[in-house]
This record gives sequence, structure tokens and C-alpha cells, in this order.
Amino acid sequence: MLTLKRAKIIEIRSERPGYIEVLVDVDGNRHKAICYSALVGDVRQGDDVIVNTTAVDLDLGTGGYHFILCNLSKDSVTSAGDGHIMKLRYTPLQIKCLAAEEENSPYHKTLKDVTSIESMPVIVGTLHSQLPAAAVMVKELLPTAKIAYIMTDGAALPLAFSRLVAELKSAGSIDVTITAGHAFGGDMEAINIFSALAAAKYAAQADVAIVSMGPGIVGSNTRLGFTGMEQGQVINAVNGLKGVPVAIPRISFADKRERHVGISHHTITALTIAAVSRSILTIPEMDRGKANTVNDQIVKERLDQTHTVVQISAGAVISVLKSKNILPTTMGRTLDQDPEFFMAAGAAGIYAANVLLGGK
Repeated sequence: MLTLKRAKIIEIRSERPGYIEVLVDVDGNRHKAICYSALVGDVRQGDDVIVNTTAVDLDLGTGGYHFILCNLSKDSVTSAGDGHIMKLRYTPLQIKCLAAEEENSPYHKTLKDVTSIESMPVIVGTLHSQLPAAAVMVKELLPTAKIAYIMTDGAALPLAFSRLVAELKSAGSIDVTITAGHAFGGDMEAINIFSALAAAKYAAQADVAIVSMGPGIVGSNTRLGFTGMEQGQVINAVNGLKGVPVAIPRISFADKRERHVGISHHTITALTIAAVSRSILTIPEMDRGKANTVNDQIVKERLDQTHTVVQISAGAVISVLKSKNILPTTMGRTLDQDPEFFMAAGAAGIYAANVLLGGK
């Protein structure tokens, strides 16, 4: 069940394309709320709105935000565009999109018969916070490389929710965004991960793609119940399209949860169960104790037999991110608090750049 309440907007806090953050009065109490203009249209101070309070009521990890469902101060909202592909299908908020592959798209003829992405390197992550290190390191080694970020529908669905993507695009660290499945709001829309990869290669003319979900991975403390399982499925898609999948391992020595220490069980499960084809698994060089822990896991889980494990010198990743003032966090931890996490993502970017440069 969802919880809906009437509210009044008392302050506009910030805006970026597709995203408006406001302060609302709900039953005499002030709360943060988010409006996606693609779904609701614009809102202004004084508007009466309906907000979805479900996640905050359950104390879930949404940052304490309500979400505006509709604006009672407007008689109607009309979505612009010529698309005929529906996302959020058969829900009250279904939205029409112009998918890159549909007949009305200028890319339809280009994508119509595509079955290969011709050895394009594709970096495959699980957490949204892996995106910046991977992208920045590709650009650090190959500034002319064109990077497409493909956001899946494994977590947040509106791309506009990601402040990180806005910052990376502004900095030139990613060049084009593609939202796949029910995710929406990218520079290009795609129906599924296969067509998103094709769009990255031939419509966006990207040199490398980075695939990961948006903010807010879903987990359950079970072996299979987490949306990061999609990493294995994306690897299969990349191989099916004759690309080069480069898997980012989720590595941490700062996480207090045993299942995420060293190589996270998320990576192990995705690569041993969901992935039924090989990937390049890039492991950053670390100090001896941490490296031994990771290597023991690789051997125990036979990752070196089912995937190609490559050690990468990634010690510069943290300093490069800092030099560009790109300061991501993961689960609230900074670059200095969880360096191996970001080094692992950067290592995948280094490998992909070297593929483009003709080496490995």
C-alpha cells in the first residue's frame, strides 16, 4: 500500500533539468519533497500538491524525501515529444518516450538490424557510486574518448534524481546518457539493455559505455535478493552483442557488514550465478593483507576460472578524482574512508582506456 497526503509547497530549494527539490507543509510539519517535471510538470511556491510519503513513513533510504505525485494547482500537464514507447507502463504515472530504436526515431534505420557492438568495451558496475571513478579514469588516459552512461532500471528510475550524473556531464566526464528499461530521462531512451548498448555504439557513437543502475540499490540480506544481480545479466548481454565486458568488483575494507568485506557477495553472486559468460574482472593493486584477502576469495569462488582476472595499478584514482573536485561517496563513505571501492571502479576505467589505446 502507498501513503498519499495533501501538502503545500512553501519553498523551492533547488532545481536542475527535470528535477525540482522543494519544501512542503504536510499537516503543519515541514518536509523535503522532489518533483520530476517529466511526470508532474513544473511546480511553484504556494502550489497545492499530493505527495507520496510511503518511503519516509517506513524510514527507508530515500534521503528523507517525499515525492510529488500531482499538482492540484494545475488543471492539466502535457508531456512534449513524439515518442510512442511507454515507460512505467500501466501505472498512473506512465510516461511516453521517444526510444532510440522506435520507428519515429532518427536512429531507427541505423539500429534496425544491429546484432553486434563490434568489440566496444563496456564497463559493468553494480552501484551508482562506481560511475565517476570509471568515467574519470577513461578520460584521464584518453581525453578524446566518448563515454555513454547507460542507466538501468535496477534502482532510481528518473535519471534526473542523480546529482552525480549532472556533475559528471557538466565536467565533461561523461558525454551522453541513455536510460534503459523503465528508467527514463536520459539524452536517449532505450527499451532494454541490448538496444541501449546498440544505441551507445551507433546512435551516440560512443567509444566506451558504462552500465550501472541509478542511486538506491535494493537489497534484502539474502543470497539472490538484490538488484545488483543485474551485473551478470549485463555481462551476458555485452557478450551476446560481441562487446568486451569489464566487470567492476565491489570491494571494500571499510564496510562493517561481513558479507561486503573484500569482494562483496553481490559481486561474487552476480559473477558466479547470473553471469553465464566471461568478463574481464579488474582488481586494483592493494597492500599485501588486503590483496591476500581478495585473492583468497577469487580462488575460493573460482572467479579466476570463470572470468579473466586482471591486476591493475590504480593507486592514482583517488588523487585524480580529488584533482578534478569529483568527490563521490559510497554508503556515506568518502574517497579516503573507502579507497579500495573507488580504486576498483577506476581500475575498470583504466583497463577500458587501454583497450581503446590498443593494449590491455
